Amino acid sequence: MVQAHEAVRQLTYVRAVNEALRQEMERDPAVFMMGEDIAGAPGRPGMEDAWGGVFKLSKGLYGQFGPERVRDTPISEAGFIGAAVGAAASGMRPVVELMFVGFLGVCADQILNNAAKMHYMFGGKVKLPLTIMTATGSGTNSAAQHSETLYSVFAHYPGLKCVVPSDPYSAKGLFIAAIRDDDPVLIFNNMLLMGRGVTEGRLPGEGHVPEDPYEWPIGKARVTTEGSDVTLLGIGYTTGVCHEAAAELEEQGYSAEVVDLLSVSPMDEETILSSVQKTRKIVIVDEDYPRCSVASDISALVAEQAFDYLDAPPRRVTAPHTPVPYSRPLEALYIPTKEKVVEAAFSILE
Repeated sequence: MVQAHEAVRQLTYVRAVNEALRQEMERDPAVFMMGEDIAGAPGRPGMEDAWGGVFKLSKGLYGQFGPERVRDTPISEAGFIGAAVGAAASGMRPVVELMFVGFLGVCADQILNNAAKMHYMFGGKVKLPLTIMTATGSGTNSAAQHSETLYSVFAHYPGLKCVVPSDPYSAKGLFIAAIRDDDPVLIFNNMLLMGRGVTEGRLPGEGHVPEDPYEWPIGKARVTTEGSDVTLLGIGYTTGVCHEAAAELEEQGYSAEVVDLLSVSPMDEETILSSVQKTRKIVIVDEDYPRCSVASDISALVAEQAFDYLDAPPRRVTAPHTPVPYSRPLEALYIPTKEKVVEAAFSILE
């Protein structure tokens, strides 16, 4: 239960993640971190902990835990993620930052062939308590190689757990759950939620985050807004887009239910299907590429297992099947928006 005095405590997404990392490193000496620039510039006077990573998720941890537990690495994702796989197999609990999810290509073998398969191939005798955090999402003018989403690629592989926080509360809970899990877990942090690219003096949003450690169960979605006319399903950043669309639909006299997926593998099919059975319509909002996407998977799930409840076909609102544009006007057209979600909802409501 959340205590009354905790209700006023507000943190940004980045501070919530930082607190989760700090608390788990304090709790368990087997937890350590590796990644590019996560310790700033150790060894240079006055520069220690200068960055705390590109997104400042590890800010201050180098000073508290030192170079053995907060390790800056060379620019070699295959090298340090491979080292983390070995460390996890040996009993440590590494937390590794793959700076941008688009860098998958340079370390795919370590994640998809080693981390995902070792527990199975060794007959369950080896555990892989490995956490990989990575940045996703467009809208920050970071161009095609730094703005992808791609959680569908990892969700395709058995042996990997994939979670997508949508706000500070779910970020802290999912980070703690991931670090404590004995399987490899990938955490996809949207850059807009982390405050990357925020302009005109706007600060990244804050949310209620209890100070004590807590876990959000991996594989469990949540209904953040109850409704009866249509289900809007969001993943990470797009959950906020769904809330905006739900408010717009309410002004038009419709009641929209918002489902926050939070975990793409394992996936909470029960919550999705229960919502669809109630509302009889669904709009799935996913920033990933549309081909072989999580949105497509959910659409198939609903069509196969809730067909008799549907009053209209499932609708998907996704990014187009194209690289993320660097042009700001084109990038603005690329991202799923409130207007696109409302339009999709009206197409099956009317």
